[in-house]
Amino acid sequence: MRSIDPRPLLLPSLLLTLAACTGGAPVPPSVAPDGRPESTRTDLLEAGATALQTDAPVDAMDIYLVGFHPMKDDPGHQMEAHHFCRQVNEDFAQCALFDGNTADANLNGLEYIISERLFEQLPQEERQYWHPHNGEILSGQLVAPNLPEVAEHELMEAKMNSYGKTWHTWRSEHGTGPGDQIPLGPPMLAWSFNRDGEARPELIEARDQDMGISTSERRAARQDLVPLAQPQEGVDALQGAFPRPTTAIPGVVDKNDAAR
Repeated sequence: MRSIDPRPLLLPSLLLTLAACTGGAPVPPSVAPDGRPESTRTDLLEAGATALQTDAPVDAMDIYLVGFHPMKDDPGHQMEAHHFCRQVNEDFAQCALFDGNTADANLNGLEYIISERLFEQLPQEERQYWHPHNGEILSGQLVAPNLPEVAEHELMEAKMNSYGKTWHTWRSEHGTGPGDQIPLGPPMLAWSFNRDGEARPELIEARDQDMGISTSERRAARQDLVPLAQPQEGVDALQGAFPRPTTAIPGVVDKNDAAR
């Protein structure tokens, strides 16, 4: 008798789980923006908007991911990023980025996520803006808080070999410290960590402690995804840009190195 792959049968229940379990431990914003307290007039306007207007675009952002970004032109500037994402189709997702997950979190960027198939259709000039995701996944740094293990594993498998285009519009944090109190300066193109030792250890430790997560346990649970990893462009884009020694993550290979 031919065996049946059970994973497609799990997808409907996994999607329901993704929609229902987007919480996780509360992480407050890193900074309180400058400004006066809201007036009674503003409170009333907000109440009216809640009652009469639609939140449809943001209501659909029901997948919650937490990871870390170095800025491509300033790799020493590293930020914890809370992604609230909408999976538009099988090849494309879009995320709003915040510096926490509470109601007062600050919107500090955006990320678009595309599959390997769409990335391969991009012109060469465009590809410099898209960072690879295999290092984030296989290192255990990218997590989906509060999801059952099977659901998170399925989600990470679906994102293997994908790419992200991320712009941070607010330096609201710098490592584990607060940043600017309002958005200043131009947007910053963010990148991904692709070797062990690139991300500041204290950044990962603080996230794990705040959210009750073990990055090392997530990494160990994803080792079965290593054979799925394809060489990706951009893996070596920041190599040598960090002060600490770095080592390769098994399965994370730059496409140019693989071609040699």
